Amino acid sequence: MYSQPAMREHKNPIPTIDVILQKGSDILLIKRKNDPFKDYLALPGGFVNEGESVEDAAKREAREETSLEIEPIDILGVYSNPKRDPRGHIMTVVFVGIILSGSARHEDDSAEIEWVHLDEIQNKKLAFDHEQIISDYGEWRISGGTFWSFKRRQG
Repeated sequence: MYSQPAMREHKNPIPTIDVILQKGSDILLIKRKNDPFKDYLALPGGFVNEGESVEDAAKREAREETSLEIEPIDILGVYSNPKRDPRGHIMTVVFVGIILSGSARHEDDSAEIEWVHLDEIQNKKLAFDHEQIISDYGEWRISGGTFWSFKRRQG
């Protein structure tokens, strides 16, 4: 007979997702309504709910923050640097998605929606490590592959 192990306190990273949505040469960003990084631009995303797959979380968060129905088509990478989020060790799975339907408008904890040209990203105030993620996305579009927090960055 199986017995459940005694519960104990763990300090594990908290899983989140982010989604890159592109239209032409523009990336969809939201202006954050809440801290941390209130009023900074960020990729649509958020926390994975208990019992939810990361793919379903990506669809839900995109719908909640942008009103868009999306489909994840690839994983850009996993970003798990313990210092990427001031709230604690929060890791993210970053998806590249396509828009299936809807018209982008801000919802939930996004104050605004902004389509930003890829060449203008460096001129914007971006939350978390999203500038690095979008830079990696630029490389991904050319060569493919996935990105990790530290792969090819240490040395």
